[in-house]
Amino acid sequence: MLEGKTALVTGASRGIGREIALTLASYGADVIVNYNGSKEKADEVVKQIREMGRKAEALQCSVADFDACGEMITKALAEFGKIDILVNNAGITKDNLLMRMTPEDFAAVIDTNLKGTYNTIKHMYRPFLKQRSGSIINMASVTGILGNAGQANYAASKAGVIGLTKSMARELASRNITVNAVAPGFIATDMTDAMTDAAKEATLKQIPLKRIGTPKDVAETVAFLASSRASYITGQVISVDGGMAM
Repeated sequence: MLEGKTALVTGASRGIGREIALTLASYGADVIVNYNGSKEKADEVVKQIREMGRKAEALQCSVADFDACGEMITKALAEFGKIDILVNNAGITKDNLLMRMTPEDFAAVIDTNLKGTYNTIKHMYRPFLKQRSGSIINMASVTGILGNAGQANYAASKAGVIGLTKSMARELASRNITVNAVAPGFIATDMTDAMTDAAKEATLKQIPLKRIGTPKDVAETVAFLASSRASYITGQVISVDGGMAM
């Protein structure tokens, strides 16, 4: 499904990003594994991808750093020759009620989740235009659609990602470049594992399918949007949330 394609996945050393990188590779893509601080985990993802017979490299970069993003993409293009798929998955949370949320915590989440998405798209804009093809998948969140108490910064960043996605889809459509967003709901990750049983039970009551999603649920959606099967889909937000936001 993705043979001959090269994907750059940000925040790919763990969680949903890791599963996306491995799933894209399983469908035939070579993968650039971006990470910020988890080199050992990123190298393990690279190892697993290479064991599938695909090409892979780990490149360190904080997506919040505009110049560092440019350097990473320059290295990736030099090493792989092209990038066909850009998955903007890197993200952080710094949850708190707004009355206790510091300006620094608000800015940090916006800088990584929203500005980081802008940074990578900005640096890939011309390469995508030049090759007249490409697929951009941005990681939004059900929180960016519904909002969530104690996550004003996170919700704002993800709502911004949705707006950015729709605007880029309109800008790039004439060059055969699709831009979509995936909005995960309650997904089993390290963050959800740390929740109390009571908190998990309360969240499950909001999900019509009555189960926690898996990183694989999200990764398969990303792989579909990155493939030729989704060539007529752009500017969309696909919720992977068990019906939570319907």
